[in-house]
Amino acid sequence: MTVVHIRGIAAGGDGVGRLEDGMTVFVPRTAPGDDVAVEITQRRRRHARGRALEVRVPGPGRVTPACAHYVRDACGGCQLQHLDAAAQLAAKQAVVGEALRRIGRRDLSDPVIVPSATAWRYRTKLTLTAGPGGEPIGLHQVGRPDAIFDLEDCPITDERLMAFWAAVRAHRRLLPAEVRDIVLRVDQAGGVHLIAHSTPPVWDAAPLAAAVGRADVSYWWRPAAGAARVVAGPATGFPALAFEQANPVLAGEIRAAAVAALAPGPGITAWDLYGGVGEGARRLAETGAAVWSVEVDRSAVEWAARQPGAHRPTYVQGLVEEALPRLPPPQAVLINPPRTGAHARVTQALERLAGERTAGPRVAYVSCDPATLARDLARLPSYVVRQVVAYDLFPQTSHVETLVALEAACSTR
Repeated sequence: MTVVHIRGIAAGGDGVGRLEDGMTVFVPRTAPGDDVAVEITQRRRRHARGRALEVRVPGPGRVTPACAHYVRDACGGCQLQHLDAAAQLAAKQAVVGEALRRIGRRDLSDPVIVPSATAWRYRTKLTLTAGPGGEPIGLHQVGRPDAIFDLEDCPITDERLMAFWAAVRAHRRLLPAEVRDIVLRVDQAGGVHLIAHSTPPVWDAAPLAAAVGRADVSYWWRPAAGAARVVAGPATGFPALAFEQANPVLAGEIRAAAVAALAPGPGITAWDLYGGVGEGARRLAETGAAVWSVEVDRSAVEWAARQPGAHRPTYVQGLVEEALPRLPPPQAVLINPPRTGAHARVTQALERLAGERTAGPRVAYVSCDPATLARDLARLPSYVVRQVVAYDLFPQTSHVETLVALEAACSTR
């Protein structure tokens, strides 16, 4: 055991300190300013990991977590509930700024950060893991991906989903016998979805639907290999497994800011890359721009193409890196890749656009991972960073969303 002073929060939410020999140590569930008695659980060549045994002196931002699961069950779904709101925001600002400087090689200060309007009950999607034989069903414990605890309530998740989950838990014997995981989701129209992932045979969800007694719930079955389909309740056509931000209110603000940074309008050609269910494409099209939206998920593209609107984007289903050569040259690019970041061929294409044209495109890059965002910025040396804004899209967790507005250095617009 050793006492460690925690000096900051690393990406992922662990506290960071130094051992007596100068080695960096990462300790989950610690706060900046803490003096903590730590048991070293792992040593590597350049860093160590530890487990907090006792907080000897609490840091100024430490608070008592509001969720019983966070302490009692060591829930790994949240990483920062032991920090107050100001400390959480400061930690996320520092993570983004450090990644942009160290990995992205950009001389930038820590960004401003926009808080979420609510720190609780904002999540409209929750994925639960099932243990062997469907027991328990819940979330993983911190640092133990093989350990699952039975979830009663998740206070960052929408009350509609948690009320529904309480009803499902009361009849859990009616779930598939070999269920692997369950996705709970509220769609854009307020409909509720349960997607059960299990091995064949096809799940007969009618008994569970009857026991729960709610007409607004769509029950889906997803086999181990294959597409999900509705097996009870209304077949709304909403792609229940398609990507959509789980904090829809703040996500809408981010999209609006990204579109504003691009300044689209009539006569502008815009790309919407990794377009999801088309929310960004529709915002761009509303300005009068000619929009091409690319998304690999066929169900998301089909849903997006059915949505009404006076100005309609052109939707392309496929891998972004393969679709780009077929698109017209853009003056504006909205890019919102998955956590792994943009494919190398996508950043290469943007670099070529900046070098081949007298007025290179504006780019609004929305990222859910500061490290891959910074890596991609390092691949775009021909672009100048005009603005960086972080968003606390997922309070209580270590996740942070970032919007970077870029402009080709040669641009004369």
